[in-house]
Formats: sequence, C-alpha cells, structure tokens
Amino acid sequence: MKNGNNNVYINKSAIYLPNQPVSNDEMEDYLGIIKEIKTSSKKIVLRNNGIKNRYYAIDKSGKATHTNAEMTALAVRKLVEDNTNELKNVELLACGTSSPDQMMPSHGVMVHGWLPETSAIEVVSPSGNCCSGMHALKYAYLSIKSGEVENAISTGSERLSRVLRADTFNEEVEQLIQLKKDPFISFEKEFLRWMLSDGAGAFFLSNKKNETGLSIRIDWLESVSYAHEKETCMYMASEKLEDGTLKGYMDFDAEEIISRSVLSMKQDTKLLGENIVHLGFDKLKTICEKRNFNVDEVDYFLPHLSSEFFRSKIAQKLIKNQMEIPAEKWFTNLSAVGNVGAASVYLMIDELINAGKLKSGNKIMLAVPESARFSYVFGLLTVC
Repeated sequence: MKNGNNNVYINKSAIYLPNQPVSNDEMEDYLGIIKEIKTSSKKIVLRNNGIKNRYYAIDKSGKATHTNAEMTALAVRKLVEDNTNELKNVELLACGTSSPDQMMPSHGVMVHGWLPETSAIEVVSPSGNCCSGMHALKYAYLSIKSGEVENAISTGSERLSRVLRADTFNEEVEQLIQLKKDPFISFEKEFLRWMLSDGAGAFFLSNKKNETGLSIRIDWLESVSYAHEKETCMYMASEKLEDGTLKGYMDFDAEEIISRSVLSMKQDTKLLGENIVHLGFDKLKTICEKRNFNVDEVDYFLPHLSSEFFRSKIAQKLIKNQMEIPAEKWFTNLSAVGNVGAASVYLMIDELINAGKLKSGNKIMLAVPESARFSYVFGLLTVC
C-alpha cells in the first residue's frame, strides 16, 4: 500500500574508477598534444583547480577501455557485490550523466542492458550536466517516499576523455595554420581538457534502513534553475552565437562539425565566474530559512567543486550570508579523482562512508552547482 511519507535511506554505495590514476604530468600521454603545439593554458588551469590525479576510460592510444554505461553497470555490480538476487529485486534504476555514449537509446536503458540479471523495471535517464546525478537521486528518493517503489538504485557517471583528446581539435587548428592565424584553440574549449575525469558511482536506496550498520537518511533534496534569466555558460555539440543563443549541431553541416570542433565541450569562463557562486548560495540561504535549518548543525559539508578555485569563493559567500561552515567540516576528493561531474557526490559520499568516520546523528549537507545554464541541487542527509 502506498504510504506517501516514507523515510528514504541510502543503504549502500559503490564507485567504479577506470584504469589507473593519471597524474598531471601524464595527461598529454593520454589526451595528446594538439597539432604538436604545447598548450598555453594547462599550467594555469592546473594551478587553480588543485587536481593531482584523475581517471580516463581510454588507453594512451586513445582507444576506449570502457563505455559510460559499462562503468555505471560495474558500479552497480559492486553495489550489490554481484548478488543476482539483489539485482533481481531492484524496482527502479535512475541514471544521470552529461556524457551518454549515444544520443539514443537513453543512458539508463543502456546501463540496464549491462545488467541482465535485473527484472523488467522502470528506468529513467536524467540528462544535463553535474546536477543530473542528483536528479537521478531525487527521482529515486521521491519514488520511494511516495510509496511507488520500496527500493531503487540511482547513479551518476561521466566518460568525457574521448572528446578531450587532441584529435578532436586538430582539424580546427590545421585550418587556422593554413589561414596563417594563431594556431591555438580558444581558452573556452581548452579549459575543460584539464578539468574533467571519468568514473561512476551508485547508491542503493530503500524505505527500510540497514538492520546492522549505518544508513544515511535523505531529509530533503531541492533543485533550482536560473535558465530563465541567464544565458548558456557550458555547452557541447553546439556553438554560442553573439546574441547568447546556441546553434545546435544539427544546424551545422558535417564538414563544419569537424572543422569547428563543434562536438567539443566549451565553457564561458567569464560568465562562470560572475554567476556560479552567488546564484546558488543565495538560494541555499532561502532554502535553509524556509526549512528553519541552521548550518551550525552540519557535520560534513560536501560541495561539488569543479575547481579548488571556487572553494574560497563559496566560503566567502557563506560568511556573507551568515552561514559560515568551518573549513574542517568540508569534505571533497577533487584532488584525488578529478572533476567527475554527475558522479561527484556519489564519489564523495562513498569515500566518506569508507573512511569510517560517520556516526549516528551526523548531518551531511550536499551542494552541487551546474554551470551549463546555472542549475543547482542542495540536500541534507542524516546518518542513522
């Protein structure tokens, strides 16, 4: 019988990181050097983002070692320790990513295809960017809370390394050379080459907490978009026009798609810096006020940081909003795993659980900013 007000618990977590960690010095061994020209932005970006290692689902020749769907399914298998019965009893699969392996079929059903031990179940595929993994979590949470299902698996994953490789940009640079122009791709395109990482994470959620050991109750999840007032900041398979609108890949011919590296990811770094912190963390203030929640209760603050550059910006904004969270309560693993977008919260929570520091009653606050068109998801969890 549908309850409509069930508690929802994260009872298990698991992650999958492909291959071996790649250090800053090794990055171009995997991504290549664009037309044999040493990059001008690598040192600048790496100095600011604080990332020391990341993971790529490719080998040094650029050949893929895993698909996104495969990595996600491997995280799910680790979640249930390959227990066929547990997979058969899963009622819902929600899979978020900004980098599906194909446009159709959806990412979620491709993950489902890697899990033949499951049953015929509901599958959803939230798209977007960094928030998509959280949107998958919220869909699973609401489905259990409403009584539609008793359990669910949610995932977040990324596999962008293939489109970060030099061969994505070589044709564009070659044309610039032939036109006797500066043979460097724009900073907006090159910036993300030094930021992104591959990997997947998964949660098993239920309306019952673990009989033994800790569970993590989801108290609330809130999301918001500012696309109604802000133009696009991060984009892929499109180009940004002078009026701020996007021209999608379907409106380019095949030659233009290659020669202008339309399929690459781009970031409007000026727009990013002007908006990403204040929009989201002003919203967090209104959420906490509405819920009569004081951040002094927070034991662990897990912000998705695309770059360490934003840590001080967020801290200053929280202080300005009279919501200071002391530095010792912050928990991130950006430096060790890189920016894994939609999987970031999954990776942080899994590491926090495995660190063995969580105690019953601990409050965990989540903050996931998404620069694509300025969306955010915030959440509060309680260890029990």
